[in-house]
Amino acid sequence: MPAVLYPRERQLLDFITQFIQRYGYAPTLKEIGEALGMSSPATIHEHIDRLRIKGFIKKLDGTARGLEVIKDTYRSQAGGNEGAIELPVLGFIAAGSPLEPYTDPNYYVSVAPSMVSAGKPHYILQVKGNSMIDDGILDGDFVVIQHQEDAKNGDIVVALLPNGLATLKRIFFEKDKIKLMPANSQMSPIFATHVKIQGRCVGLIRKFVVN
Repeated sequence: MPAVLYPRERQLLDFITQFIQRYGYAPTLKEIGEALGMSSPATIHEHIDRLRIKGFIKKLDGTARGLEVIKDTYRSQAGGNEGAIELPVLGFIAAGSPLEPYTDPNYYVSVAPSMVSAGKPHYILQVKGNSMIDDGILDGDFVVIQHQEDAKNGDIVVALLPNGLATLKRIFFEKDKIKLMPANSQMSPIFATHVKIQGRCVGLIRKFVVN
């Protein structure tokens, strides 16, 4: 069984892998930081070292681009393409914004079977905005949503507000109200007495644009 990757580690490994596939060499710390919004080289070093310890990458000393992805381990973690499941992309989701339909009704994204639960409907939304960045969910990311109408405290949900707008937030049930908490210290929580839960976030997909 492959080692567990935390969200930031997953993002970093995916970016390094896609960068190498695009250019044929590894990114520098600066390029990693700019792509993932990580300003501290020490933090990047720490995540890289964790990936090395878990067996996903090798570090080559003496070069700024001295990173090598261990393909078999990465393929095992990613689940390869075997048995991939295609899910429909239904629209956008953002703090305080409604869901917007795509112009292409046939837009699907392939996901690993491990992202979905058998017998339960799933769909994908694309994130617009920065309300969940501290949970590693960035503007432009795709989130895998399991359709359900209930949730537990702390779940990341698609919540429909009384004004008809939908938002992606962590939900907390308080005594006389519901708190929808952003993962961004610059934003305030949303309080409501009634919300309709439209699904729970169970996965994240990032498609890097490497110039």
